[in-house]
Amino acid sequence: MHTLLRNAAALAFLLTASVAQAIDLNISDADSIRNAAATIAYDMMSYYTGNTTGNPADVGLLPQPYYWWEAGAMWGAMVDYWYYTGDTSYNDVVAQAILSQASPTNDFMMPVQHYDLGNDDQVFWALTAMSAAEYNLPNPSSNITWIELATNAFNDFTTRWNTTQCNGGLKWQIFPSNAGYDYKSSIANGGFFQLTARLARYTGNTTYLTWNDKVWDWMSGVNYISSGYNVYDGAGDLSPGNCSQVDQAQWTYNNAALIYGCAMLADITDSSTPWLNRTAGLLYTGTYLFFSPFANSSGVMFEQQCEKANNCDNDQFSFKAYLSRWLYGTAKLLPDFENNIIDLMAPSALAAAQSCSGGSNGRSCGSRWWYPGFDGILGLGQQMSALEAIHGLLLNLVDAPAMAPSNGTDASSHKRNTWPHVSLHA
Repeated sequence: MHTLLRNAAALAFLLTASVAQAIDLNISDADSIRNAAATIAYDMMSYYTGNTTGNPADVGLLPQPYYWWEAGAMWGAMVDYWYYTGDTSYNDVVAQAILSQASPTNDFMMPVQHYDLGNDDQVFWALTAMSAAEYNLPNPSSNITWIELATNAFNDFTTRWNTTQCNGGLKWQIFPSNAGYDYKSSIANGGFFQLTARLARYTGNTTYLTWNDKVWDWMSGVNYISSGYNVYDGAGDLSPGNCSQVDQAQWTYNNAALIYGCAMLADITDSSTPWLNRTAGLLYTGTYLFFSPFANSSGVMFEQQCEKANNCDNDQFSFKAYLSRWLYGTAKLLPDFENNIIDLMAPSALAAAQSCSGGSNGRSCGSRWWYPGFDGILGLGQQMSALEAIHGLLLNLVDAPAMAPSNGTDASSHKRNTWPHVSLHA
């Protein structure tokens, strides 16, 4: 494993923090990483009671105040947890949960979730199914495969590509009755972009690449992705704005969704395509925006849009999970980025672990990793964020995401593209 800590300032911060009760983590010891991840995963799963209530309608879902989409995201974290650690103890519960929300049409369009079902909500469940396919999560169903669930959702998104307003893009919401229907968000479009890229890589079907070009070009054209690789939140699509009045809030998960999608495309295309440079640009800008909130917390990930003001909501507490998830995924696909990403994630993983020192059990994870010790704000999203930051440190012990046998390429022997050195520094 790499010598993971290269940032002396980050190390000094972590050593002087109040960590007496924190989860123990030695980032150079795989067993220590597994043990820390197991503890955090166990505590995260304590929020899930859907398989114990006796009500079949609760299976796969989280209790209030957590929305349907975050349940899908959590199951994605648990698929990741199995992938990195090899711990199979939750697999049956995870598979049951994912399949419980597949819907009668096998595309995660659950009728009962009508009022919570936006394009971004659906895509988080589809991305979880995609991970289950790529990592070969055992599937107890003989009726539907993981990849069929992801593909069916993709097909839904293509039918919703809306050219009536803004000349393209997915709306945030699916149904006109839902608040936010007249808004086109980066997470809905970025999630679709990533799903499409992963389907292209998994299946070997180059038809998907047309959609990747279309989504990227549209997001760039309406300035959701700036020339400097800032990824803004979205815009209203009604006239006279017509997506021209962009909300310039920048959240970790918007940047991350695109990074991993670009990495997937860089992995399967040659150096004449723009995807490697786009991965590098997004990573460079993300590094500037989402790490090192203060001089004494250099290298530590934070949600810059809300953490310093201490006004993140339940959804936003989980956003760092997706940046960690997709940065580690990028490092696995593109080894030339690995050192840069590990240099970011090692201090963040240690900072996350030292935040896990609160709650009634003395080990609940906090929301602000740069805060010395537990910051008093616990929840499911905080557990998920810490988990994804820590278990990804095991990336060198796992195979790359699989490709379908029909693709004709074995991912374990897939020749990684050899790129020239990519500098992430100006």
